[in-house]
Amino acid sequence: MKKFLTALALVFFYCTQALSQSCGGDFTIFVDGLKSEARLKGHGDYVIEEFFAATGHDPKVIAADRAQGIFQIPFVEFSARLISKHRIFHGNKNANDFAWIFDEIEHQFGVSRGILLAFWGLETDFGAVQGTFNTLNSLVTLAHDCRRPDLFRPQIFAALKLYERGIFDPVTTEGAWAGEIGMVQMLPQDILVSGIDGDGDGLVSMKTSAADALMSGANMLRALGWRANEPWMEEVRMPTNFDWSMTGFGTKKSGQQWEDLGVHGRNNRIQRADLTSSIIIPQGRYGPAFMIYPNFQVLFEWNKSFIYVATAAYFATLLEGGARFTNTTAEPGLDADGMKALQTKLVILGYDVGQIDGILGAKTRIAVQNIQQKMGMPADAWPTTFLLDRL
Repeated sequence: MKKFLTALALVFFYCTQALSQSCGGDFTIFVDGLKSEARLKGHGDYVIEEFFAATGHDPKVIAADRAQGIFQIPFVEFSARLISKHRIFHGNKNANDFAWIFDEIEHQFGVSRGILLAFWGLETDFGAVQGTFNTLNSLVTLAHDCRRPDLFRPQIFAALKLYERGIFDPVTTEGAWAGEIGMVQMLPQDILVSGIDGDGDGLVSMKTSAADALMSGANMLRALGWRANEPWMEEVRMPTNFDWSMTGFGTKKSGQQWEDLGVHGRNNRIQRADLTSSIIIPQGRYGPAFMIYPNFQVLFEWNKSFIYVATAAYFATLLEGGARFTNTTAEPGLDADGMKALQTKLVILGYDVGQIDGILGAKTRIAVQNIQQKMGMPADAWPTTFLLDRL
């Protein structure tokens, strides 16, 4: 009984130590807390010490995390920047070069090649630019930072498991500043759960094997809820007298119901009138409009940015033979300072916009649409100078 109580006390001590160092504070003490937590998870002392031996804090990671101004760019401009002729050309080329992989993926997982090609292209330019940040240092630095420790701390222990399997090197493994690895930029936990040896060489090589990376990405999407052989997005034409408050993720209708309200597909008919869908207008009622299906929502598990996901989904349609959207004119929006001013006013009015960061995120869009309705304006969730002045 005494030995049991002593062991219980030790477990309690280590748990308390780990929890007390969940983020912030002295970096060395924080890493010691990670080591203690790793022991509680059953990892051996030698492995732990070897894994964390060269771990350091990387201030460049924090700088990159704070400098994501590209997401302040509106959709029409953002998509034009990211979907270059270079990426279209190499997307089509890789679709041909790796047709056998995509055929197998679509047969086994039901994930369309356009989606994987889009993320492969946008994330790393088809493997050419995979990042030069030490992955372990990035993860530990972001876990130590108190902005999103719950996201990054588990990734450290996933990387430790990958290290024990011989597919992660704490010293040499490099990737994006946020800890993603390989051609399609997957976090260690996703590789641990969804990693597949696609080329049959006995290894899961996310950085050097397109087959491994693409198969693993498809496996992850399927696990996240991807629905086989269903669309994700299509451009639609909107009636001029539409109730714009019905746009956004909050309103879901069948394609047939949308057609009854005057919404039409690019070629008149909607692709899947039987599926539940929503309508998004990333840049307001004068910009392009898209019908989005359940698979679109799954893509947010790959990247949380609405503007990025919308661009990736649109890029995927182009890579599968779709046409570019026709409506490229949109009402001018707010710059970063104007957006921050708007977010500040919305907070004063009692709305939750998340961070006041100048980025038109989901919460800010919902708040804008709500205040537009209250003020008798077209509720298209697109913030303009006119709205800011009215407030």
